[in-house]
Amino acid sequence: MAYEAILKGDLQFKANVFYTKYGFELYSNFTFFLDDPINGDQIRQFESRDIFGFNTAFIKDTKLGNIDTKITSGLGFRNDIVNDVELSHTLNRNEILNYLALGDVNETNMFGYVNAEFKLNKFIIAPALRLDYFKFMYNDALVTEYETLSETKTTFSPKLNFFYNQNKNLQFFLKSGIGFHSNDTRVVVAQSGEDILPKAYGTDLGAIWKPFPKMVVNTALWYLFLEQEFVYVGDAGIVEPSGQSERYGLDLGFRYQFTDWLYFDTDATFTHARSVEEPKGSDYIPLAPDFTLTGGLAINDLNGFSAGIRYRYIDDRPANEDNSIVAEGYFVTDLNMNYALNDNISFGVAIENLFDTEWNETQFATESRLQNEINPVEEIHFTPGTPFFIKGIVSYKF
Repeated sequence: MAYEAILKGDLQFKANVFYTKYGFELYSNFTFFLDDPINGDQIRQFESRDIFGFNTAFIKDTKLGNIDTKITSGLGFRNDIVNDVELSHTLNRNEILNYLALGDVNETNMFGYVNAEFKLNKFIIAPALRLDYFKFMYNDALVTEYETLSETKTTFSPKLNFFYNQNKNLQFFLKSGIGFHSNDTRVVVAQSGEDILPKAYGTDLGAIWKPFPKMVVNTALWYLFLEQEFVYVGDAGIVEPSGQSERYGLDLGFRYQFTDWLYFDTDATFTHARSVEEPKGSDYIPLAPDFTLTGGLAINDLNGFSAGIRYRYIDDRPANEDNSIVAEGYFVTDLNMNYALNDNISFGVAIENLFDTEWNETQFATESRLQNEINPVEEIHFTPGTPFFIKGIVSYKF
């Protein structure tokens, strides 16, 4: 639920409140008979989560001397109540052999921020500061003495952005900021709150250019450094720290409107991602993409007819630290069409994987063993991507 109001001629207020109810249950077995050669390694992950909170923002237009200034400030709150967070070893989905993790999580985040924009002719300088407070609470149901463990943490996140508007069709920007990498509440309390919100440092340098009335081109060179790379291992119920990492790359975007109803867009990313503290050749970040491409062609309301064809591509990428195991890339195309018979009734069709490409959606390298194998094997495990799939849609608005 959202609310907006003009408090005065130069002061605007925005607020929203939200609530989410979320239930999760998943059975899986990635390692087959690696740990339990008799019953297998099937696991159950379960949780019941309630999320609620609010956001507020005050936006004031003013002057600092002769400088046009916009000040945005606000407060926010979010509380996650997660009951019965379970990771268990199961058999045939109906028998729990043993619990690997079981408990209740309560995580609270309160924050405040202030952002300013100073307009100096063609320049805009935009500094900002955000303060976050976290409280992590965990009731571990597997310990002998059932008690609530809690930790708190406060962190500051500054940023500083510069914009230069050459003219109405060309803008250059330099953005920089410091953020943080969050963590699992269960890990936070286990580590007594130490090293739980490692910093992330990022910067972007780019431009937004409109060379022709119906064309927009955006580019950006960027860099990101993480004090700590975290990998969540859901089937083990742990978060693995893997040291410092850095990423840098180039983003390219292109938009073109052929006619009043025909649009084209595409975006490409080139990325170099490596661990900082590992030797060369063993410093790959598993599953970090090197090249991605997305885009498509869209028809928007041509006498009631709308359609779109979209493609997405991801290159082969390392699945482990020395790139000896590779996660295969893919190129997948989707299609949708819709016809509005009138203001109330429309008919449509949606096709996923138009060309029936064989592709793997989730991929990761892990060690596993079949029941009749003596030694385990490390290889790619994957979830098959959606094959050719078509569905019809009938919509009625009232």
